[in-house]
Order: sequence, then structure tokens, then C-alpha cells
Amino acid sequence: MSLLVVGLSHRSAPVSVLERAALSLDAQVKLVQDTVAAEPATEAAVLATCNRIELYADVDKFHAGVAELSTLLAQHSGVGLDELTPYLYVHYEDRAVHHLFSVACGLDSMVVGEGQILGQIKDALARAQELHTAGRLLNDLFQQGLRVGKRAHSETGIDRAGQSLVTFGLEQFTAGADVGSWARGKRAVVIGAGSMSSLAAATLARAGVGEIVIANRTYDRAERLAHLLEEQYGQRLTEEGGTGVLARAIPMESVPAELTRADVAVSCTGATGLVLSVDTVAAAVEGRVPEGAPAGPEGRTDIRSDIRPVLPSVSPGDDDCPLDLPAAQGGGFSVLGEAAVAGMDAATLEQHAAWVDNATVDRRASRRTPERESTRTPAADAELIAALAAAVAVTGRITELRGPEPVAAVPRPAPVLALLDLAMPRDIDAAAHRLAGVRLVDIESLAEVSANAPMASDVDMVRRIVSDEVAAFGAAQRAAHITPTVVALRAMAADVVATEIARLEGRLPALDDKYRGEITQTVRRVVDKLLHAPTVRVKQLAAEPGGAGYADALRTLFDLDQETVAAVSRAEASDKNVQQNAENRGRS
Repeated sequence: MSLLVVGLSHRSAPVSVLERAALSLDAQVKLVQDTVAAEPATEAAVLATCNRIELYADVDKFHAGVAELSTLLAQHSGVGLDELTPYLYVHYEDRAVHHLFSVACGLDSMVVGEGQILGQIKDALARAQELHTAGRLLNDLFQQGLRVGKRAHSETGIDRAGQSLVTFGLEQFTAGADVGSWARGKRAVVIGAGSMSSLAAATLARAGVGEIVIANRTYDRAERLAHLLEEQYGQRLTEEGGTGVLARAIPMESVPAELTRADVAVSCTGATGLVLSVDTVAAAVEGRVPEGAPAGPEGRTDIRSDIRPVLPSVSPGDDDCPLDLPAAQGGGFSVLGEAAVAGMDAATLEQHAAWVDNATVDRRASRRTPERESTRTPAADAELIAALAAAVAVTGRITELRGPEPVAAVPRPAPVLALLDLAMPRDIDAAAHRLAGVRLVDIESLAEVSANAPMASDVDMVRRIVSDEVAAFGAAQRAAHITPTVVALRAMAADVVATEIARLEGRLPALDDKYRGEITQTVRRVVDKLLHAPTVRVKQLAAEPGGAGYADALRTLFDLDQETVAAVSRAEASDKNVQQNAENRGRS
């Protein structure tokens, strides 16, 4: 096994880089095809989600593989290799298996334990199978990854360690309340009809929103999703005593009009540009917030008009101060505070110190002369330091004039439109968060919030499951690696038996059929017994770490033809792929 993973995710790269490196479906297909066409790789698959892009490949050379996969990622993402390289991570062999299993369990997700990644892994495998770029290794890896992820969710409480990205995003609007109580009766607009948008629509429907409007570039897909929502949640919620969900589809050009009456909007499309501009959002909330309401993020204000005026100095002799005091005033500081002396040169500070200490000597001119600079002495420096210390002592006794005056909090209106942007690259202009009455949550803000989320104790249990499964997968792969050699050895032994039996028949043509059969069975049993113990033992040894060399030893000892072994491997892989593809079609 020479499994190699090269990728970047929300853990290694800023959202701005992930946004630019996002791959469309066509780009993913081309990347996989170009990877298997490259010399180091024989298999390839791409796992691309809203916060990760990973290229998996079976390579025969590590360094050449890393170079080739990194270059291909840069080419197809459109981000320069020099810019992309600092954010790439590389996993090889067992570490690569450990990484995928951790991803499948939700340990590497932005919200720990979210289960949507399993569907994305399944889609990545199905795409590679359709393109015939997934061989035995990647088929085994992704299939086992799906099983490990399901096991983690069924045997542990990893789901309690985090929610789906949609639920977690909606929770940012509720101020600690339950999503259901917050969403009940609201009007929602969902832009997009893909897997993430469908999940968002279903989550909102379960939460009890009164109306869901689905917009998509392909109107038929939006209509199907709206019909499905009404079918699944409308009647059920009514029977449970709630209000049925009203769902309808609209074309994309109708989104601005629908936003004017919406309470929440979720967007997750595959568009490469913005879907909602700041002007569109501003028009949607116009007239829905009080006139003159301050803008800026909640809990923060950029308006400083309600600040208490600057207090005048109470020290004597302000009119004679050598500093330009009007220029120094402002920002809530008194003229004798830090603002009055910030950024001034040492000579000016000394002049100010002398004035505060009722001195009358103006040293600024003399300090700027070359003669003054050349005749500086430790005594002169000590004099300057003492003068500055005196200034600190004087102003330090007027503490109420040194600190900034308190800033009055400017109340902001409650948001009338909650925007959840789950797309990568983003769908909604980030400048919308500055609008009064708007609350925007996107992938970047979710990453910041979830960084300090508490980890459940179940995470440790999942990590142990991952470690056990990685060891088991490695052993199975190493054992499978020697199987073609064992099969080739037994085939060679069978040929030897057949040849010797044919020679016996040539020498003893009158031999009775009964005796000939007994002799043939006896020879075959002898060969089988001689090969049984060595082949069983070599499989056991090959399954252990470092056991890959036993296949080579077996081929050398019995002088097995390499092409025969390779033919067995290809036949087994082909049969397995056919079986797995049939199983996938059956599940679909």
C-alpha cells in the first residue's frame, strides 16, 4: 500500500485561501483524470467539501507523488503553487488511512461529530468509480471509512460533541435559545438545491418555520425540493399538532423580492461569484429597521457621536504650554494624558516636562543642533529622565484625566434578517454584516466560534475506534498484498501436478482409471499439505507491520513469474470492483 493524501482544510488554511481553491464538479473530474494520467499515480479520488479539498492517490513513489499531486491541485484550483504550498498537508500510508477515518467520524470537521461528511465521502467514492479511477486500494479505503464513520456514530455519543454545520450555524442566531423556538413561524429563503441546501431546508422545516422558499438556477430542482418538503414535513407536523410547512419554488431572479419579507436566508450554491450583493441585502431590509439605526456588527459600534466631551486641563499655565494643545486634544483624553504626548520626539517631551515642572528653559532648539548632539553626556540624559519622571508624577495624580472617558453604548436594533452563508466560495457579500438589522454568519465566523467549542468525552472513544480500525485495515491490506503471490504459487503447484500426472499416463498407458485417480488425488494432497503451513504462516507474517517483504521472498524462493502474480492481482481487483459497483447501484 502506497496511499498518499495531499490537501488543505479549515485547519490548515484561512477561509480566503479555501474560497479561492474551491473546485467545481467539472474541475474535480478533470483533476482525478489528470492524476491517474500522471506517472506516479495508479488510482485517484477527490474529497471536496465546503471546508476541505483532498486528493487521494495510490502512488509508487512518495516524493514524486507529493510533487505531482501538489502541482495538479494548484493547477486545477487556480491558486499558484507557491501560494498554496504553505497550507497543504501530506499524509502517507497508515497516516493517510488514519486521516480519512478521522474525517469520516467527524473528528476533523469544523463542528466535531457532524454526520454530513459520510455522504460526501460516499459521493467522492461513487464519482471515482464512475470515472474508473478507484482501484482496489481506494475502494477498500473509502468503503471501510464509511463503515468506521457509521460505527463511531452508532457506538458512541460523538453526535453530542457537535451538530451538523447547518444546525450549528442556525444556533448562532438564537442567543442561546432553542433553534425550534427561534425559528417557529418565520419565513425562510433557501438558495440552492444541493445536498447542503436540502439539509438546511429540512432543518428549518423540522424547526417549525412557517414558510420556506427554494431558489435554484435549475428551477425544476427547486420545485422537486419544495414538493418533497411539503410531502415529508407539512402533513407530519400538522398531525403532531404543529403548523404544516408551506414550501414553494421560485426562480433565482425573484430572490431579491422574497428577501424583503424573509426572516432568515440560507445560501449554499456552487457559484464562483457572489449570489447576494450588499446592495441587494440593504434593499431587502430597507424600511424594516428604524431610521438612523447604527450599523456595524452586533455588540460593537462605529458611531462615536455620543461620547462625553473632552475635559479641560485643571493644571495652571495652560496658555503658556509650549505644545500645540488643540491638536493633541480628542479621543476622550485630557491634554495632560497620554494623547497629549503620544508620538512626540524626545526634545518636545522634555520641553513639556519642563513646563509641567514650572521650568522656563526651552531646550528644543539647542537639542537639535549638531553641537548639542555631540556633547551629550550621561548627566544630560539623567536630567532628561528626571524631568520626564516629574511629568509622570504630576499627571499621575490626576488619574481621572489620564484615562479615556467611558463610551456610551449605542443600542442597535434586533436583526430583522438572519443570513447563513454555507458556501465556499462565499455566496453573500461579507460587507452585509455592517448593515443595520442584518446578522450574517458564514464559514469564517463559524470556524472562529467552533474553535473553542467543548470536546465531548465521546471523542476519546472515537479516537480509539479509529486507531483500532487503522491497525485492522493495515493488516488486511498487507495480507491482501501477499494473496496474489500465494494464489500464483498454488497455481504453479497445480501445473506441476498436472504435468507429472500426464507424464505418468504416458509411461503407464494401461493404468486402471481407479488407480490413476487415486494416484492423482494422493499427489495433490501431498502438495496441498506441503504448501498449507507455509502459505498460512506467510499471510499471518505479512499482516504484521513490516511484513510486505514476505511476498517478495516467496516469489524469489519459488521463482514465481512476476507477470503471473500481476495478472492474478488485476483479475481480483476487477472482480471486486464489479461487485462493489453492483452493490452501490443496488443501494442507490
